[in-house]
Amino acid sequence: MSKTKILITGGAGYIGSHAVIEFLNLGFEIISVDNLSNSSVKTYDRINQITGKLIRHYQMDICNLDLLTKVFEENPDIEGVIHFAALKSVPESVQQPLLYFRNNVNALLNVLECMKNFQTKYLIFSSSCSVYGNVKQLPVNEETPVEKPESPYAYTKVIGEQVIQDFLRINPWVKASSLRYFNPVGAHSSGLNGELPSNRPNNLVPVITRTAIGKMPEMSVFGNDYNTRDGSCIRDYIHVSDIADAHVKAYNFLADRRQPDQYSLFNLGSGKGVTVLEAISSFEKIANLRLKYKIVPRREGDVEAIYSDCSKAKRLLNWIPKNDIDSMMKTAWDWEKNLATEKIIS
Repeated sequence: MSKTKILITGGAGYIGSHAVIEFLNLGFEIISVDNLSNSSVKTYDRINQITGKLIRHYQMDICNLDLLTKVFEENPDIEGVIHFAALKSVPESVQQPLLYFRNNVNALLNVLECMKNFQTKYLIFSSSCSVYGNVKQLPVNEETPVEKPESPYAYTKVIGEQVIQDFLRINPWVKASSLRYFNPVGAHSSGLNGELPSNRPNNLVPVITRTAIGKMPEMSVFGNDYNTRDGSCIRDYIHVSDIADAHVKAYNFLADRRQPDQYSLFNLGSGKGVTVLEAISSFEKIANLRLKYKIVPRREGDVEAIYSDCSKAKRLLNWIPKNDIDSMMKTAWDWEKNLATEKIIS
């Protein structure tokens, strides 16, 4: 019996690579495409190190429709697509909005064009809690109104969700699900795969671990005057391996025909709000060290507070996050230390 073949865009990236590991461990055949703009080809070696499996991968920009079409031509039996590939830095999107609209929207359009042309059945779209904007009531669930996006990055995700729903109306053989992540952090439990941005990191946890290891002299906390319990922003941190597990469950929900509608939407978070200063405190406890940081003015594009109600994913996907904030910090720190001692392929 042939294995189910799935195309993962952005498969060398942070979340994408962890999803690749989860799908491989469950017997799926994976094809990856990634332009390596914020990842490394060596990620595939780390995936092999963890799973003992090699995958077919293409280095390409999926904004080029001709190149992406060739992937489908060479793999006509692709059953579904997990679409991670996108630029994701909120501050960068504020500074370069056209770059984000051009890349993130065009990449999705090309994926959908190929799915239409090759009769691909299933799509999982990597969305974001940033679509909710500055919400009026917490926690947010899938019925929470989408407010004005606070960044061009967030707006590309709003557009992406709408584009998919419009596409589905005229392509009835396709089923799709959008997964709105909150803040993925942490690393694989082996310590052999984690977040490794090619450029200066903007996400909190890699900034914390890089500061702790000495790659950065100190880190900045953007604002301590928000209307929160300690003045810093509140976020819902979720372990990257829990996110990867949710993708497997969401895909099976589609492929096993348990999803009653053509389109579904799920929040993926821990359901708990953690302030930036509380996250720093958790790391300091786990690592047994004091972190060098300074308080600086608020950063444009940041929302004050957001955390999730993930009861829908728990009810329909049978998805329950396994890792708390301390576990997230421990695995991220193990990954950073392994990088420093060259225990992994970097």
